[in-house]
Amino acid sequence: MRMFSTLKEAEDFVFAQIGKRIVMATVLGLGKPNQLINAIYNRVKKDASSQLTIFTALSLDIPDPKSDLEKRFVDVFYENHFGANYPRLEYVKDLSAHKLPKNIRVHEFYFQAGTQLHNEIAQPDYISLNYTHVAQTILEMGINVIVQLVAKSSDGKKYSLSCNPDLTLDVADLFKKHDKPLLVIGVVHPDLPYLEGDAEVDPEFFGGILESSEIQQRLFAPPKLPVGLVDHMIGFHASRLLKDDGTLQIGIGSLSDGLVHSTLLRQHNNQVYKEAVRRYEELFFKPESIDLYDEPFKVGLYGTSEMLMDGFMHLRKGGVLKRMIKDHEENASRYLHGAFFLGSAEFYKWLRELEGEDFAGLSMTRVSKVNDLYDPHELALRRQRKNARFFNTCMTMNLLGGAASETLNNGQVVSGVGGQYNFVAMSHELPDSHSVLMLKSARTKKEKRTSNIVWNNEQITIPRHLRDVVVTEYGIAALKGQSDANCIKRILAITDSEYQDELLDEAKHYGKIDKNYQLPPEVRNNTPARLKEFAKTLGAQKALPRFPFGSDFTLEEENLQEGLFYLQNSSPSRLFKTLLKGFGSSKEDWNKEMVRMKLDHPSGLQEHVFQKLLKGALTAAKKK
Repeated sequence: MRMFSTLKEAEDFVFAQIGKRIVMATVLGLGKPNQLINAIYNRVKKDASSQLTIFTALSLDIPDPKSDLEKRFVDVFYENHFGANYPRLEYVKDLSAHKLPKNIRVHEFYFQAGTQLHNEIAQPDYISLNYTHVAQTILEMGINVIVQLVAKSSDGKKYSLSCNPDLTLDVADLFKKHDKPLLVIGVVHPDLPYLEGDAEVDPEFFGGILESSEIQQRLFAPPKLPVGLVDHMIGFHASRLLKDDGTLQIGIGSLSDGLVHSTLLRQHNNQVYKEAVRRYEELFFKPESIDLYDEPFKVGLYGTSEMLMDGFMHLRKGGVLKRMIKDHEENASRYLHGAFFLGSAEFYKWLRELEGEDFAGLSMTRVSKVNDLYDPHELALRRQRKNARFFNTCMTMNLLGGAASETLNNGQVVSGVGGQYNFVAMSHELPDSHSVLMLKSARTKKEKRTSNIVWNNEQITIPRHLRDVVVTEYGIAALKGQSDANCIKRILAITDSEYQDELLDEAKHYGKIDKNYQLPPEVRNNTPARLKEFAKTLGAQKALPRFPFGSDFTLEEENLQEGLFYLQNSSPSRLFKTLLKGFGSSKEDWNKEMVRMKLDHPSGLQEHVFQKLLKGALTAAKKK
């Protein structure tokens, strides 16, 4: 194993060992050593006689602003949040600009959501894979080098794969089994949490380790997103599915934040939680054929999730994530297993500072252990994962229970399958377990609302024979073991009422439901107005906060976010009305927001228009 003290030394070593045809895998998400990847990429970019293939997923990047107003907002925020000199991935920048060199290919099996839509280079080179099938694909592709960030133990004797043992461990084992050479380069990051379990490896695991003062960038932390009323409602319904003495898997995003918030409300403010349940069933309906729970957790939950994020931290701190299982392979008691992690700076700090049982009970491990049951210790895994609830999100759901989670009808890939199929399939193999797919019943773009519940979606991630539980803001539909007609009835019961009749007519047209069937009155009130009525009686500001776990933004930035989002989703006619509204505002209105955007003293026609437009949008967004 070689030690390097500079990026140049590590770069030269890779080329000396491999030559001019580099087939490089780098881990998904947080664990990419951006500076080393950029050094290898730029060297090949300058030498047309060299070739580079990159195989990876979730290439995290800071999005470029799409307008002058957005630029005024994000430039300051990005510097404060990511740091002044965050090393963005050069291959991502070139992909986004459609300027990837001809001697370089990039294959991803999971995109950062929405970033590569209509990209004529990235879309054709996307590889659709279950997370658990990736290691075998890496073997077959002939990868010759893996690069990733690592943490170094305090005594310097061991290293941790930390945020990304997910695939590296499985890949290393496969290459060893097939007697194929593989160079693994670890790049020590001083802020990466040192975590144990399977993630802890000896120095001999690597062909080289780079430890340099050049590696100082902040760990990538996605900004915390606001949790809207719809997100909170979906999370509230989902939290009722959690059984004490159970198992939990969740992902990242506002729906998961809503779920975690409601789970903690159930645990710590149970009277308010039960009143919300009572009020919901009074205004809407009570779900059929599934057990629901509203008592605080006594035994608690055990977490097994491909991705660890802030929610698990909050559940651990909140006394919910406390069920311990015996890991026979690791000979240890665990409350949480994860394959990779990504979250806030607060989350990373929490991981770095874990001690005692909080530290010993968390294990980072390989994705093949977390995402399926086919393991030498399968019987133990089955016992551990009792009363499991595996939560995932999807984009659209058809009336027969098939879900599209990552690809549009036209074949354009939004993100990727990841481990979603793994967990859905696993839930059907475990007794008293459920796969829960969460989605918003409708979406709005440029003031046009569209149903996310459809008769037929042309791309399917989860087929209907694996249908189980579906949650929208309007409630819960239990589909496992139900006839097609019952599935249609139950999904329509959680569909926005604006689209119920049209969808029911389609089901009747295709002979999938009795032509005389009518939806019962209690499910005909699925409207945004009824949701707001529910929230109002609950005291939404306190029970359903917009940033339940704190914000990365100042108050002015939070307001500006709402205003900019309002503008982004406005039609030309609404933009004109918004501008007129802005001209009616006073000089004092939204003054702090104007200072933040450097529009408090506008010069020139464009800045005056920007100021009035933004003031109008801020006023309109607040009224909404």
